[in-house]
Amino acid sequence: MKIGNLELESPFAIAPMAGMTDTAFRRLVKRHGGCGLVVSEMVSSEGLIRGIDRTLEFADFSEEERPVSIQIFGGDPATMADAARIVEGMGADIVDVNMGCPVPKIAKHNAGCSLMREPEHAAAVIKAMTRAVSIPVTVKMRAGWNETQKNAPALAKMVEEAGAAAVAVHGRTAAQSYTGAADWTIVADIADRLSIPVFGSGDCVEPEQITGKLEQGIDGVLVGRGVLRNPWILAQAADLAAGRPMRHVTMEERGRFLLDYVDLLLHERVRDDERNRLKSHDRWVVNKLRALGAYYTKGFEHGAQLRTCLNTTTSIAELRSLISGFFVEAPSALQNVS
Repeated sequence: MKIGNLELESPFAIAPMAGMTDTAFRRLVKRHGGCGLVVSEMVSSEGLIRGIDRTLEFADFSEEERPVSIQIFGGDPATMADAARIVEGMGADIVDVNMGCPVPKIAKHNAGCSLMREPEHAAAVIKAMTRAVSIPVTVKMRAGWNETQKNAPALAKMVEEAGAAAVAVHGRTAAQSYTGAADWTIVADIADRLSIPVFGSGDCVEPEQITGKLEQGIDGVLVGRGVLRNPWILAQAADLAAGRPMRHVTMEERGRFLLDYVDLLLHERVRDDERNRLKSHDRWVVNKLRALGAYYTKGFEHGAQLRTCLNTTTSIAELRSLISGFFVEAPSALQNVS
């Protein structure tokens, strides 16, 4: 698959999830294969232009992650164009526009999914950006604002005409947020209408669900929660798509992933205000593992007990011991820690 002149080795990508899909996590997923593209956490266009440290940290990426898409949000065409230039200057391969975030604090600033309520304005944002940069500009949107305003097919065509190189569609409306089921029929309809690549997202938590979307004529799949639960899911989907036996992931491998994540996080730069609030870098790392653990342990026997232990662990040494014990000798390790 190609997005503009950029060729992807796989049609499967890591979807952006605020606070979760940081550069350390993306690196580890990429190492396991099957990932054709990583997309950063959502970044404020205003913050980029002002050079705010916190915003710049959200846009951090490593060479190991390439190809990399930096997702930005905002509603002013000139500001978004300036932010796109900054993203290009940072060396990103793609700049992505968030038109799918349903969170009120984003939507009320004429950004995120609220842009879908003004399709002409949304297209103007894309046109300004494509004129400002040479890297591909892509768009992530939802099915629509609500059930009576499911305008993704029309808007997708408009942003394609404005110069977008690819579109990703989450099959829920903003009103649904993350409830109910994603409507993949609207994604397939858009893929049939457009000449640029169309990605879909929503409810893909098993490798077979991912590959099944390609059979519907959809070009690629963005996976969010599924990757948090199983960082090997993209590699497994790639195995299935290629007709290879799907790789098996052992509990020891799952434990090693978390330990590697801890090690990478310990070497990450943490902004001063976050460090001061938490009093230590170690506590920041523990909090990151708690957040990931809510997804990562879902469906495992004694997973709830592990999450309880994660929420009471206060040191890196305890964290490592808990992870090592659970993924090798659970549940006895949990009883020793709790």
